[in-house]
Amino acid sequence: MAVYGAAKRICVSIRSYSWSASENVNLIKQLRERTSAPIKDVKAALVDSNWDIDAAQKELRKRGKVLASKKSSRIASEGLLALAQTPAKVALVELNCETDFVARNDIFQQLALCLARQALSLDNSSSSAFHVGPQSFEDMRLNLEHPKINGETTVHNAITEVAAMMGENVRLRRGYVMPASSHGFISTYLHTSPQPGLGRIAGILSLEVDDGKTQVEALQRVGSELAMHVVAAKPLYLTKELVPSGALENEREILKSQAEASGKPQMAIDKMVEGRLRKYFEDVVFMDQKFIMNDTMNVKVVLDNLSNQVGSSVRVVDFLRMEVGEGIARQETDASETVAQVA
Repeated sequence: MAVYGAAKRICVSIRSYSWSASENVNLIKQLRERTSAPIKDVKAALVDSNWDIDAAQKELRKRGKVLASKKSSRIASEGLLALAQTPAKVALVELNCETDFVARNDIFQQLALCLARQALSLDNSSSSAFHVGPQSFEDMRLNLEHPKINGETTVHNAITEVAAMMGENVRLRRGYVMPASSHGFISTYLHTSPQPGLGRIAGILSLEVDDGKTQVEALQRVGSELAMHVVAAKPLYLTKELVPSGALENEREILKSQAEASGKPQMAIDKMVEGRLRKYFEDVVFMDQKFIMNDTMNVKVVLDNLSNQVGSSVRVVDFLRMEVGEGIARQETDASETVAQVA
């Protein structure tokens, strides 16, 4: 009987342990779903909180914010560009993280989209694209409206909260706002887009039309193709006249040195330099570049053809190209210098 009693107690103990382990696994799963925190952190918080899920959630938030602060100095070169648009303007922001795994997280993506929408409220007296840094968002508040993070808070706190949940440095790096011309519209293109409004490379183009009501479909189609061209061809300047004299002289000196190495007469060297300068313009000047959709013509010809088709002059007012992480390895201090846009 004594043996039977001991065996019975052992069976009850095993069933109790089995139930307890199953319940703990369920709590870990629930807290993981609530917070998206790493499993090891979730389990540690539950153990420290005696398996009280609400107390563990509060503990995770405290730990996460401390860790987010410690990780804020780490380089974050991955992430996404987020774009928001109204008929009057387009806003583009870059939100960085450390890995593409976090960039694919729906909370991170929701934060990026919210920040882009907030950037639409920024304004200045400029009629062309203007840069907005993190300081421009200091007084703003937002609501992520996500099941795991809800309620109104400051932009800084929202970024810190997401960084704590992701376990990485999350950083709002930069943004641009481009107003539309009073007689035109803005076309956009996002490359490697996980969902509408997000991508890794963005091309934005502001077009001006004397008669904006004529053949809108044709204007929008070519505008979208030209925005895609900006992404693919990486222009630096709109026209030859906007190429800085210093950059032009530097290029001329390099080409001259290369030509002189050929040992040819000076007249031949001069012709070589001028020919190679034309090639340089074709590489970096938007209007001189070969159109990616049809390389038998350049962008200027595309616009001339469009103007003839719609019966009204069509002009590029402004353009902008931005890519996630560009310039971070070279310099962290001024991201705006790595963006191709009209001066």
